[in-house]
Amino acid sequence: MAEIVLYHHAQGLTDGVQAFAEELRQAGHTVHTPDLYEGHTYATLEEGIEYAKKTGFGAVMERGIEAAQSLPERVVYAGFSLGVMPAQNLTQTRPGAVGALFYYSCLPTEEFGEWPTGVPVQVHAKEEDEFYLEDAEAAKALVETVDGAELFLYPGKEHLFADSSLPAYDEAAAKLMTERTLSFLARTTPA
Repeated sequence: MAEIVLYHHAQGLTDGVQAFAEELRQAGHTVHTPDLYEGHTYATLEEGIEYAKKTGFGAVMERGIEAAQSLPERVVYAGFSLGVMPAQNLTQTRPGAVGALFYYSCLPTEEFGEWPTGVPVQVHAKEEDEFYLEDAEAAKALVETVDGAELFLYPGKEHLFADSSLPAYDEAAAKLMTERTLSFLARTTPA
C-alpha cells in the first residue's frame, strides 16, 4: 500500500479534502494531510487565494515541503490545485518519489528541474476549468514527455469538483477520479 502526502487546495484543509483522504485510507493507504494554512479554511476560492497571496505562495509551498521532511522517501505526492505546488516540487526534487497525483493543476516541469525517471503521474481536471486552462500546456507537455503520465479531463468547468464539502462538487466526476486514483496507486505501489 502507498504512503501518500495529500496537499489541500486554496480553500484550506476542508472536510471534502479530509473525506477524500479517508477514502484512500479505507482502501488501505496511509495518507498524510498537512495543513498549509495553519487551521484556516475559507468559504470561497477568492478568500483562500487572498490568504495565500498575503502569506506568500512561496511560504505556503515551504510549509508543504517542511511537512514531508519527516516522512519516508518512498512517497506518492498528491495535491489539489494550490497543493500541486509542494507536491510537484517534492516529486521532482526529493529523492524516492514513487508517484504523483495532480488534481486541477500542473506546473511546467522546468519550475523544479527534470522529471525523475520512472515516476508515473496522473493529472485530473475539468476540461473547461479556467484555472486548469492556464496550466493545460504544462499538463500536455508532461504527458508527452514522461513515461507513465496520464491526463484525465472531465466534462465541465468546475474547479474543485472532487471536494464534497463545496458547491463545485460533481459526484460522478469525483467518483471516476477516485477510481482512477486508486487504480494508479495499486499499479504504482503494489502490496
